[in-house]
Formats: sequence, structure tokens, C-alpha cells
Amino acid sequence: MDELVASAVAHWGPRFTTNGVTAADFSRITASVDRWEDWCRAWTAEGAAHEALGRAALDEGRSRSAGDHLARAAVYHHFAKFVFVVDPDQMRAAHARAVACLTDALPHLDPPGRRVEIPFEGSRLVAVVRTPAGEGPHPVVLMIPGLDSTKEELGSTEQTFLDRGLATFTIDGPGQGEAEYDLLIRGDWAPVAEAVWEALDQEPDLDRDRLGVWGVSLGGYYAPRVAAALGDRVSACVSLAGPFDFGAGWDGMPQLTRDTFRVRSGARDDDEARRLASTCSMAGVAADLVAPLLVVFGRQDRLIPWQNAERLVAAVSGPATLLMLEDGNHGCANVAPHHRPLTADWMAARLAGGPEPVIADTHQPDTLQKAG
Repeated sequence: MDELVASAVAHWGPRFTTNGVTAADFSRITASVDRWEDWCRAWTAEGAAHEALGRAALDEGRSRSAGDHLARAAVYHHFAKFVFVVDPDQMRAAHARAVACLTDALPHLDPPGRRVEIPFEGSRLVAVVRTPAGEGPHPVVLMIPGLDSTKEELGSTEQTFLDRGLATFTIDGPGQGEAEYDLLIRGDWAPVAEAVWEALDQEPDLDRDRLGVWGVSLGGYYAPRVAAALGDRVSACVSLAGPFDFGAGWDGMPQLTRDTFRVRSGARDDDEARRLASTCSMAGVAADLVAPLLVVFGRQDRLIPWQNAERLVAAVSGPATLLMLEDGNHGCANVAPHHRPLTADWMAARLAGGPEPVIADTHQPDTLQKAG
């Protein structure tokens, strides 16, 4: 296989299988792809197979199975396009299928979900809202994907919060998912934060006064930016594998990541992309973050150096906890049981009064806490 395929397989395998791709499918599909140019086509074909299972289940009235199949198909179509900027038309077609599959799956999930569109700077931001069983309004977690992830990928993480009585509001921000064609990546998320805050006020089943924010990868930068912008309106924040300064590690990033950022930031070339990446920085704003913060990071992260995590914990004004997972890769998908349940428990404790996890008892040698 060529260099780009090898890079995608090496960096993202655990992420795929943790977020909905079967291990057998991952092995079989990636073994069949020798050239990066064939990546999107191979994953779209497999996504179509899962989509067909879902459509057949819908026709037969098996709604629960239909939801499961279509949500899985959405993940496959998403991974067909996730960093496939080499062919924009093919990428966009795969993305459209991912969106359609998830949209059709939402009413049949447990719990179900629905789309929300937020007007923003002449375009729109699209979110998926899911609420747990029981009478609302429910505490809510704003979930923010990263550079190459979208709301279609985050269903399995949503479920960890939903199972603990928290609603989820999973959004494609500027440069992400459905907003990546009209709105460029931006370092300043204060306008996004205010738009979401107003949108939450229009949702009677959501309690924005009990708001948590969660983000992964570049979303792990956006989440603290939102929390900093909203101040004491945010009750808790989780940053998973987020950079403190995205531009500082530019030279060490995989080519696929750099190419994707260049396209979604509107940069003309790599040098301009590096400059724009440097605007994604917590410098000067981290001190505005007063909400309790949990930073989760993998020591083996090959995309964002682990020192970014320590820098963020040291810079915020509120109480902060760092969970450094020694074997964790980027996003810690390869050690998901060591952080996903704990993160959901930590968030539930702050938003709904659930049991408080003792992070020092997770047997990770570099767990660090900072008093508020």
C-alpha cells in the first residue's frame, strides 16, 4: 500500500473500530486498498452494504435494526470521506450519504435523535440532539468533533452520556461536517459558543443552565474555547487529545492531517495553513476558563504532543484534572475503556449529581490534579 494508506491505517485503526466499524470489516477493507485514490471508493462500497441492510429493515418494519444498520452505514460513509481531500467531488458524495444515513437512523435509535439547524454567519450549523428517557429538561453535553471527525462519528460516545441521564447536542462547527463547505475553520469559537447558547434556549427539553462541553482532537481545543467564552455559564468541560496550540506541532503532523486542515481553512498552501493553524491557540484565553476541566491525553499521541495537555491544565483559572494514559494514542481510542466511562461519570457528577469518580484510582502513573 502507498504511504498515505499506510499512514491512515497506522494512525486510525482503533478509532474506526471503537466508533462503529467492525474489526473484520476494517481488516478486509484496508487490505484491499493499495492506493489512497481508492480509499473513498472502498469504504463507500461497504457503507452501501450496511445501508442496504438498514433500508431492508425499514421496509419490513424492523425499526430498531434499521436504526442500528443505518447509523453504522453513516460511520462507514464518514470514514470514506474523513480526510479524502484529494477528490472533493467523491468526498462530498460520500459525506452526503453519511448525513442521509444518520438522518434516517435518528428516529429509530434508542434514545432517538433529531436534527437542529442554527443560522450562523449567512450559513448554518447542524447539530443532532438526543435526550435520555424521563421527563426533562435534561442536563446537556455539547459535543464537538475534530478536524476530520463529524457528528456522524460520535454516536458511541454520545451513548455513554445518554446512559447516565445526560442529553447530547452534537454539532458540526465551522470547517466541520455539514459546515465545512461554506464556513472555514476558525480559531475563535466565541461566536459559535454564543450561537449555540441561544439555540439551546429554544430547546425546552434541554437545561442549558446545566451545560457541559466535550471535544476530541481539534474539538478538544474548541471545547475549552467554548468554555472560556461562556465563562460561568458552563458547568464542566472535557478536552480529549486537544492541542493547546495547533500550529506549534505542524511539522510533525501526518500529511493527511495537514492537507485536510489546508483545505478546510481555505489556505492557499502549506505555509498559510501553518499560519492559520497557529490561530487555534489557547494562549491569551485559557485564563478565562473557570469551569471544572478534565483533560484526557495519550502519552503515545503521534499527532498532538502530550505536553499540550500539561500546558492547558496549568493555564486555566478553574479546577483542572489531567488523566495521562501511558499507552493512549491520539484520541485514546486504543484504550477507550480507561477513559470513556470515567469521563461520562465525571461529567454526570457535575451536571446531574452522579457518583464522583476518583481519578487518582485509575492506576495511571501521571494523573495530575490542580486545585481551583
